[in-house]
Amino acid sequence: MTTQRNGGRVLVDNLIAQGCDRIFHVPGESFLAVLDALHDTPQVDLVTCRQEGGAAFMACADAAMTGRPGVCFVTRGPGATNASIGVHVAMQDSQPMLLFIGDVDRAMRDREGFQEVDFPAMFAPLAKWATRIEDARRIPEYVARAWNVATTGRPGPVVIALPEDMLLDQVEAVDRPALASNYAALDPDDFTLMLDQVHQAERPVAIVGGAGWDRATGIAFDVFARRWGIPVAAAFRRQDAVPNNSPVWAGNLGYGPNPKLVERIKAADLLLVVGARLGEATTDGYTLVTPDHPGQTLIHVHPDPGEMNRVYRVDIPVVADVYDFADMLTRAAPPGPPREDGRNANAEWRDWSTPRPRAGVKLDLGLCVAAMRERIAPDDAIICNGAGNFSGWWHRYWHYGEQPSQLAPTAGAMGYGVPAAVAAALRAPDRLAIALAGDGDFMMNGQELATAVQHDAQMLVLVIDNGAYGTIRMHQEREFPTRLSGTTLKNPDFAALARAYGCWSETVEASEDFGPALDRALEHRGVRLLHLKTDVEFITAGTTINAIRNR
Repeated sequence: MTTQRNGGRVLVDNLIAQGCDRIFHVPGESFLAVLDALHDTPQVDLVTCRQEGGAAFMACADAAMTGRPGVCFVTRGPGATNASIGVHVAMQDSQPMLLFIGDVDRAMRDREGFQEVDFPAMFAPLAKWATRIEDARRIPEYVARAWNVATTGRPGPVVIALPEDMLLDQVEAVDRPALASNYAALDPDDFTLMLDQVHQAERPVAIVGGAGWDRATGIAFDVFARRWGIPVAAAFRRQDAVPNNSPVWAGNLGYGPNPKLVERIKAADLLLVVGARLGEATTDGYTLVTPDHPGQTLIHVHPDPGEMNRVYRVDIPVVADVYDFADMLTRAAPPGPPREDGRNANAEWRDWSTPRPRAGVKLDLGLCVAAMRERIAPDDAIICNGAGNFSGWWHRYWHYGEQPSQLAPTAGAMGYGVPAAVAAALRAPDRLAIALAGDGDFMMNGQELATAVQHDAQMLVLVIDNGAYGTIRMHQEREFPTRLSGTTLKNPDFAALARAYGCWSETVEASEDFGPALDRALEHRGVRLLHLKTDVEFITAGTTINAIRNR
C-alpha cells in the first residue's frame, strides 16, 4: 500500500505482512496510534496483560510455541524496564522476539523528558539488535529487518523504540512482504567428516535442543538416534527436544541430573551437540564438559557461526539449520545394528525418572507427578515453569511429549510459569497448559491470572508452597548452615487468592489428596489452581535440609 497512513497503521500492517497474528501488551499513551490501528485489525489477537514483565514472558513463550517472533508492546520508562526481563530470557533461550517501546516525542529527546530512556543504549547488551525508528516511511524496512534478525542465525530478541509523534505522522510507505528464510547451507564435506567420526566413536552421546529446534527436528533426529543406538540427552530445559518415549532417550542435563547420565557424558569419546550452546547450566559450570574436553571429540552443529569456538574448542564445527542437519541424518545408513548404549541409557533414565515414596513426607511431590502421569498424556500437556527447586520434581519425573511441551527459561528467571501458560493456552487451546510455580515464583507474576481469566485461557496452575525462597535457602544451608537470613516467606492463602481472580481452586496438604483434587480440577474449565503446601525440609527430589547441613 502507498496511500496516506499514520505510523501506527503502517506498523500494524507490516507486522501482519511478516506473519504476526498475536500481540501481548500493557497499554501506554506513547503508542495510542498502534492501539487505534489494532481496533480495526481483527486478524491480530491483542492480549492485554497486567504487568510488562508478564507480557514480555508471554511473547517469549509464544515464540517458543511457534518459531516466529513473539511480539510485545510496552510504554517507555517503567514499562520498558519491567519488560527487560523478557528480553534477557529471549536472548539466553535463543527465542525470537520483538519488543516495541513507545518513546518520547522526537523534539523532547535528550531533555530527560517524562519517562525518557535511551533505549538503544539500554537494550544493546540484552538484545540482538536495539534501534529506534525516526521516520514513519521507513517502518516497513525496520519491521522486515527486525523479523529477519530475530529469526536467523541464533534466534533472539530485537528491541525497537517508537517516538510517539512518529507514530502519528501521516506518510506514504511501501509495505514489505515476508522475507524468505536464509538458512545456513550444510556443507557436504562437513557432514561426511562428521558421520565418519560418529561411526568410529566407541562411546558417542548426543546433546540436543536449542537454537532453531522444533518438532520436526526432534522427530528426524530421533529416527537417526534410534537407528544408530546413540544415547540422546537434552540440554538444560530442552526436555521436549526429542519425545521422551524414544528408546534412546537418556534424560536431561542441568541441575540435579541423573548421576549415571553424568558419568556417561564424562566417559563419552565423542559428543554430538546439535542446537545447544553448552551453556553453564547444561555443563554444570563448564565442568561436565570442559572448554578443551581432553579425550573427547566435539562436533558442534549450530545455525550461528558466532557460536563456534566461542567458549568451546570445536573439533568439527557444522554451521547449519538444525532441521536440515537432522533430516540429512535420517538418510545416513547406520554402520550396523543399533548400539546397545542407547537402550542402556534409556533404561537408566526410566529407573531415575520413576517416583518412589519418601519416608516422612506428608505431601510428596514425586507422587504428585506420578498421579499427573496417570491422568494426563505427555502430548496433551504443556508444562510451564519459572525458577526454583520445585521445578526439579517435574524435570526428573515428568515424561515430556513432542515439542512444544516444555516452556521453561534457561535463563532461570522467576515468574515465567504463569505468563508462559497463558501464552501456551491461547496458542494451543486443544491442550492443557500447566503452570508450575513455587510460592516465591508465583508472586512475581501471579497477577497474570487476571489476564488468563479475561482471555478465557484453559490452564491448570500448581502453586508449590514451602514458605521459602527454596533454592536460595538450599544454597544458604550449604554455605552458612542454620544461619537463616532473608529467605523465609509469609504467604497468602493462594487458593483464596485464585478464587478472587475468578478461578476454581483447592488446597492440598497430603499425597493421597492430590489425585482426587486433580481429578476435580480436570473436570472444570477455565483457570484452575491447586495450592500444594509442602515441607521445606524436603528441599529437592534428592536431598533434605538436614542432609545439606550435615555434609
